[in-house]
Amino acid sequence: MADSCIQSQLTEPGQEGPVTVSISRKAKAGREADYEAWISGVIDAASVYPGHQGSNVLRPSAATGNRYVLIYRFDNYENCQNWEGSVKRKEWLEKLEPLIDGEAEVQRGTGLEFWFDLPELPVNKHPSPHKMALVLITVVYVLVIMLNLLLGPLLVDTNLWLKSAVIVILQVVLMTYLVMPRVTRLIHSWLFK
Repeated sequence: MADSCIQSQLTEPGQEGPVTVSISRKAKAGREADYEAWISGVIDAASVYPGHQGSNVLRPSAATGNRYVLIYRFDNYENCQNWEGSVKRKEWLEKLEPLIDGEAEVQRGTGLEFWFDLPELPVNKHPSPHKMALVLITVVYVLVIMLNLLLGPLLVDTNLWLKSAVIVILQVVLMTYLVMPRVTRLIHSWLFK
């Protein structure tokens, strides 16, 4: 049984897809501005590494457990490891100690798991791949149809490449920030069962 589970998860290096890392930390009282300056610097440092696909920062709130959450993404595991093992990152981490309280909480994901995260669930709790695929196929299909119906008349004279780029960009932004958080919350009892 365990052997077949492992076999279904094995992937060749380079085929694992994007890697997203989420690091949650609590800034020391009175050091928030210094910590935010540190975050800006480490994001700038990471952004020049091959495969870096962007970063986001969530400010402390009830949803983040009153912690800062730094989320960064690389195009594959190897490029993520190159950044994480770099001298430059080590230099930035050495500046961190006086700015934070406690240990960092780290989450890693490859593929699409981060579209399905809920803050109240354990770090390693993700839906099964077939449920993620079913939900994504449905959501992508509905969004593509809606965007084509809404934007089709406006983009009728636009070439296929530009029209596709506009629709894909809008679709990903809508899925990431509007649709998937709501869909995940709506069907979480089935999704994480």
